[in-house]
Amino acid sequence: MSDLSALSSVPPAGVSGLHRDAVLKFFYGPMDCGKSTLALQINYNHRRQGRHGLVMTKHDRSGGPRVTSRIGLGDEAVEVHDGFDFGSLVRRTAPRLDYLICDEVQFYSVAQIEQLADLVDDCDVDVYAFGLASDFRSELFPATRRLFELADEVCRLQVEVLCWCGRPGQLNARTVGGELVRAGEQVVIADTDQAPVRYQVLCRRHYRSGDLGKSAPVP
Repeated sequence: MSDLSALSSVPPAGVSGLHRDAVLKFFYGPMDCGKSTLALQINYNHRRQGRHGLVMTKHDRSGGPRVTSRIGLGDEAVEVHDGFDFGSLVRRTAPRLDYLICDEVQFYSVAQIEQLADLVDDCDVDVYAFGLASDFRSELFPATRRLFELADEVCRLQVEVLCWCGRPGQLNARTVGGELVRAGEQVVIADTDQAPVRYQVLCRRHYRSGDLGKSAPVP
């Protein structure tokens, strides 16, 4: 494991007497691949080494300012709204920030991704970003595209997500009333039992054919 790994022990600024450049690291994958779980684990590991950081999110499945995973883990977070300014956040945070954990970054604006890169380069703040690569149309989110262009490290998560057929799941399909749809607003939050809109991970073959299998996706 490299010295820049998010899971390695990193001392708070000034403790070791050594310096390394801050990093912008982007972790991506389809739904259910463990992005939020890893975000919470990285925060725990850095915090226990005495580093000071914040957890950020936007449109978490819980509906509140939290990062939650489908396996039951969760923690408080700061909600990123449309006009959120990361530079202002760092200036008013004391003691200084060593790192940011940014979940659901596909929903951030491109300008906010630029701000995160500025924090890494100008303020020596590590940024660990987590999100989906593509939307329900199999097209990159604008924020995700910018992260692919700017990140120091891009890591596809290796937790295997399966399509209903058993093949590796690659694409996030949107369904309405049990039917796959390919048009509509890019961002529609739907992760509750009452919502008519659902999401299901499919392999490329069944995403392109629109075949959802015989059983409904498990929430």
